[in-house]
Amino acid sequence: MLTDSFARDNLPPPGAWPELLFTLPELQFPDRLNCAARLLDDALQEIDPAKTMILHGSRRWSYADIAAMTNRIAHVLVEDLAVPSGGRVLLHGFNSAELAAAWLAVVKIGAIVVTTMPMLRTRELRAIIAKADVKYALCAHDLAHELEPLTAEGALLRVLSFGKDDAELEGLMAAKPADFTAVPTSQDDVCMIAFTSGTTGEPKAAMHFHRDVMAMCATFARHILAADTESVFAGTPSLGFTFGLGGLLVFPLYFRAAIAFSEGRTPAGLTETITKHKVTHLFTAPAAYKAMARDIPANAAASLKVCISAGEALPRKISDLWFDATGIRIIDGIGSTEMIHIFISGAADSIRPGSTGKPVPGYEATLLDDNGWVIEGAGQGRLAVRGPTGCRYLADRRQADYVIDGWNVTGDIYRRDNDGYYWHVARADDMIVSKGYNIAGPEVEGALALHPDVGECAVVGWPHPEFGQIVKAFIVPRAGVAGTPELVRRLQDHVKSVLAPYKYPRAIEFLTALPKTATGKLKRSDLRGEPNPRSPNLMTLPGRTSMPPPAGAER
Repeated sequence: MLTDSFARDNLPPPGAWPELLFTLPELQFPDRLNCAARLLDDALQEIDPAKTMILHGSRRWSYADIAAMTNRIAHVLVEDLAVPSGGRVLLHGFNSAELAAAWLAVVKIGAIVVTTMPMLRTRELRAIIAKADVKYALCAHDLAHELEPLTAEGALLRVLSFGKDDAELEGLMAAKPADFTAVPTSQDDVCMIAFTSGTTGEPKAAMHFHRDVMAMCATFARHILAADTESVFAGTPSLGFTFGLGGLLVFPLYFRAAIAFSEGRTPAGLTETITKHKVTHLFTAPAAYKAMARDIPANAAASLKVCISAGEALPRKISDLWFDATGIRIIDGIGSTEMIHIFISGAADSIRPGSTGKPVPGYEATLLDDNGWVIEGAGQGRLAVRGPTGCRYLADRRQADYVIDGWNVTGDIYRRDNDGYYWHVARADDMIVSKGYNIAGPEVEGALALHPDVGECAVVGWPHPEFGQIVKAFIVPRAGVAGTPELVRRLQDHVKSVLAPYKYPRAIEFLTALPKTATGKLKRSDLRGEPNPRSPNLMTLPGRTSMPPPAGAER
């Protein structure tokens, strides 16, 4: 029985939900389901409790250790903070054993976990806390200063720090027993609220049930990952990002495997973790694969079996770089916060580099034309998907934008080939219409990325009085390369040689870094504002150097 019904009261009306499909036998869940108990407590009955669960640097925790930590935190939440069933608890910290145990503890007591990106600051956290009506928080001691103002102003009732011996949470845990009986929640009780990374404005809060957590295991993990109890999972995404929650906590527990958290939060640190702990399953974004491919040692690559990419489309160039360095093809996938995890993916034996793959078992996908009609066979249109999980925003009018006629419409433009493979074209708002031509920004980015002088790049549509829009590129040059008019011309000529000439960037601006969200996604919204390409002295982002089109480039 819920004692705090906030989440249930703020679910969208049933008629606004997507159609849910439970077509696989493994998606038939019992009415009573607590996903934390299923993932952790059941594991203790199935494997040796002394088996390693988490590795972090030189430290090691067994399944029994994490279970004891989880149960002690559960007692603190219930007895010291009086968190009710259905209450929201915010977690704020970098990936660690303590953060993992805290996530499991919140869910185990029947409360709702709101895990945030560690890079978020007070202002951003304030909005999340207000939206989800959060009253309690567990926070890594080195980030507690971000929550202190929110306690002072009354937004939070109580914050407990963790992560060192004299932290408040550890002090309270010391007196608690190491056992705790999970609250018998319903499969359709909300257990987590995940906030979108906010690439286009105000973040949205997606609510997920206990069954949704288990559904991502029964679909993507079960059918794509080929893992077992001897597997070791590692990666870069935060547990506050549902890609990271699955890859670095839920899926390893589902397989009764081990998790290796990196001490160094860089590609080099991840390479060290892979080498030290003989990682088999790797979860990270395309940029990290590109960085590691340059110098990953053979002994690091030797243990790897499965490499997963998500968060943004995986360019063919990076797929090939990684394959050349390791002999492993990256499994690309598309997921979303709204759907909890990946719903279209490649599979180890049928990867087509450059393609996102086919719908994960348990999901269906289709394409919609501009009028919302389903496109049959090969074609290009807006991606729509449905399956055992789906979008349920917390009190948000944008529910109607994401769920249309029972489909989750992701905001992506995809092409489907005659064999049923899906190929990413662009985000719907990244399609550039110039002189009547439809130009996909990511296609131009892919062409620019082939040039040796380009470190990173992003392409957007830029307003133009005659053409409607022009293609504008933002370039972070390779180290040691200067952004000059000569480089502009070389890059434009390069794109014309790779793509149809009308797709070339008519304006190029050089940056020292691209603006990104806390999850590492490109924030194109920050690139669509000032400065005007005709006003190179007007700068609103650090390190911007505008390069207007060379004479004659408008023709």
